[in-house]
Amino acid sequence: MPATAVYRDEGEKPDGSRYEMVAWQVPVSEDFPQGLKYSFQYMDADGGTLLRYDNSPHHPDIGRHHRHTPERNITRLEFTGLSDLVADFQTEVNEIYERRTD
Repeated sequence: MPATAVYRDEGEKPDGSRYEMVAWQVPVSEDFPQGLKYSFQYMDADGGTLLRYDNSPHHPDIGRHHRHTPERNITRLEFTGLSDLVADFQTEVNEIYERRTD
């Protein structure tokens, strides 16, 4: 079964920062036990990462689901489903945008 996009969204804020969100249904595997692969990124106008959520298998010590910050911190995310993940990411994007433009 090839990967199938199950969620996609993108947008731009007035300051030129932008976000891209995509999630794919993939075959259940050791790397993707929920059968879901995702990458959500919020970046400044120059493309620098402000926030990223993903479930790449590259950080087994942190956990399957994790978030990245500009300071290169990687922290664990509690995964309770795609809709909760989308809502959490959008909330965090809005909070970061407000702090940056305050």
